[in-house]
Amino acid sequence: MKATQGTTFRTLQNHLSEIVNKMSGLQVQSTTGKRITKPSDDPAAIGPVLHSRAQIRQTDRYMETLGVAGDKLALQDTFLTGVVDVLTEVRDDVVKSLNGTLSQSDLNTIADEISAFKDELMGTINTQVEGKYIFSGYMEDVCPFEENAAYDPLLYDPANSATWPVIYQANDNPITLETSPGEIIEVTATGCATFLGDSDNDGSVDAGGVNLFYVLSELETAIRANDVPTIEANLAALDDGMTQVIQTRSLIGINAQRVDTSKSQMEDIKLNYQQSLSRYEDADLVETLSELLEQETAFQAALEVTSRVANLSILNYL
Repeated sequence: MKATQGTTFRTLQNHLSEIVNKMSGLQVQSTTGKRITKPSDDPAAIGPVLHSRAQIRQTDRYMETLGVAGDKLALQDTFLTGVVDVLTEVRDDVVKSLNGTLSQSDLNTIADEISAFKDELMGTINTQVEGKYIFSGYMEDVCPFEENAAYDPLLYDPANSATWPVIYQANDNPITLETSPGEIIEVTATGCATFLGDSDNDGSVDAGGVNLFYVLSELETAIRANDVPTIEANLAALDDGMTQVIQTRSLIGINAQRVDTSKSQMEDIKLNYQQSLSRYEDADLVETLSELLEQETAFQAALEVTSRVANLSILNYL
């Protein structure tokens, strides 16, 4: 079969078009640094690329959640530290009140200080951060503690919250967050368990639990009356109440450590998927630029050949 000049010219044009397409693709690779910009660039690699991207997005979501969890835990630890400090000062005052040489005026002053500490404690655990109460469990829009206007120390019943000096108005469900697949962490402590000794919020102090506000109220009254046996009994209860708060703080610390560990693991997982994505997706710039130079040389050669063919006519053979 004899090839005509038109056929030869069309063949050269197709070849030029192929070279231009290759050059265009290589230019995009050198500019973006990506070997794959569309599925047709490497169909076999699209599956791993999409999987790696999905895993990176999921890891980013978990890392964002871990950041929120860490912030909440750090916030609660700060306030619980403040509570322990307040209770420590109360204890120092109570021990001071047991000094038999104090006058009634001195005892009244100490009782007034305990009353002030009780108010400070109330303010601390009713604190809002960004419009949310931090010791209300899921009911973050509800002020957790309210003074009981009907409180009568003679009617106090640890099994009936209606008789307590302070009433808890929120719930006993701590906020939990999923910080990694299947990993659920409590990021808040509920006020009913920490400060009233009522972990299930059923209106009854748990066995071994301490209602701190009752203890503080009793201490204030006993110190004014210089009732040493009652002071000593409630001093022991205060120590148990401090332990109750410290245990909650310890759990917060343990969960904060779990968050830090999960964050480190998520960073490693993300790095692994980024490396996997890079293997499939990223272009070797040295190789890409070298190939681009080769294609440019081939393009110039093809242009020259095409130019010569285009200028041929029958007169060249006469």
